[in-house]
Amino acid sequence: MSEMLHLQDEDFESKVLKSEQAVLVDFWAPWCGPCRMLSPIIEELAGDYEGRVVFAKMNTDECPATPGQYGIMSIPSLLLFNGGKLVDRAVGMRPKDALQEWIDEALPAPQA
Repeated sequence: MSEMLHLQDEDFESKVLKSEQAVLVDFWAPWCGPCRMLSPIIEELAGDYEGRVVFAKMNTDECPATPGQYGIMSIPSLLLFNGGKLVDRAVGMRPKDALQEWIDEALPAPQA
């Protein structure tokens, strides 16, 4: 299983915006029911996309600056970055197949 990054406001730039790989950031909070339902799906996807996409979580209660910077109003919010740029966002609980489709549409296919 792929390792999940746990981001802080201080390391967001170095681990997300300067990453060589695409990064999916899950903005969540411990009290959020849909966030807890989404968590195992995100962990599965991290394994499925290992080597292609880095998966990271940011607790919005502990780190309010970055979610504020990106206009996060509802959680769970998933932000997908590629080459340091925000490519797309998804808000709310989604089934795994819908998230896979979303990632695949937002990111260019790996070169063979």
